[in-house]
Amino acid sequence: MPAIGLGTWQSKPGEIAVAVEAAIESGYRMIDTAFVYGNEKEIGETLAKLFKKGVVKREELFITTKLHMQYLHKEDVEPILRKQLQLLQLDYVDLYLIHGPCGMKKVEGKLFPFLNGEIEADPVDHMETWRAMEEVYKKGLTKSIGLSNFGLSQIQRIYNESTVKPHNLQLECHAYWPQNELDELCKKLNIIMTAYAPIGSPGSRSGALLTAGQNDRPVLMEEEIVKSIAAKYNKSPSQVLLRWLIQRGINVIPKSITPSRIKENLNIFDFKLSDDDFQKLSNIPRRERLFDVKGFEKHPHYSASDPH
Repeated sequence: MPAIGLGTWQSKPGEIAVAVEAAIESGYRMIDTAFVYGNEKEIGETLAKLFKKGVVKREELFITTKLHMQYLHKEDVEPILRKQLQLLQLDYVDLYLIHGPCGMKKVEGKLFPFLNGEIEADPVDHMETWRAMEEVYKKGLTKSIGLSNFGLSQIQRIYNESTVKPHNLQLECHAYWPQNELDELCKKLNIIMTAYAPIGSPGSRSGALLTAGQNDRPVLMEEEIVKSIAAKYNKSPSQVLLRWLIQRGINVIPKSITPSRIKENLNIFDFKLSDDDFQKLSNIPRRERLFDVKGFEKHPHYSASDPH
């Protein structure tokens, strides 16, 4: 699994093709998507075009996608993955993640069905879903399986009760929200951790689902300590923040649709943060989650007190 990949959440139709092509031509070999992003079809078309042109071979790429939380029942997992593979025009994905622990009812036309401000819950037992994930793994439809946005105790239970152990955990992680407890657990259990929003997701400062979506929320890249360290290494704030995570042994999937920034984000392997600068970034005093989703607070499988 490459240490850095292209994140594609909120990449709109028409934008995503340019972003994926720019990323692969710049040297990226990992693309991260999900059913709920609604861009798997366009990503698949772009990949097919690049394969045909000989820009890259399928076996050189690492493609991640995710199981939406409306499909957590065992009988739903393989059919929806096969549908996603059709959209992506692939025979397999390299990593398939359960996108979150909170099962939701299927409601026609609604990816997130709300009733009176609360999500319409369908609390499927996590081990039922995981057994189905193990089956698609054994069938070769995915080369690895994992979790996204799960809590510490939920991860530990799946690990303890599974035949195929989780290979990867993807979650919000950045200098405002360093996820030290989950990082420690992943290293203990030999689970690779992947950080989304690794530079603080400056492009997603609003959104109906996000509790921290206000326009006055903090901007990590504008922190003085981040800017001063970036100047010291003649790097951008985003490069410094990505390098900090890489030095922690955490993979990163920064999202961008701008070819120059996509290329810049990849250029983080020609320098190393000193121990002092690494600690300064680790000890930024502000601690704030930027992606907590509204309306899930009463879901039986949501626990704000469990690191997630």
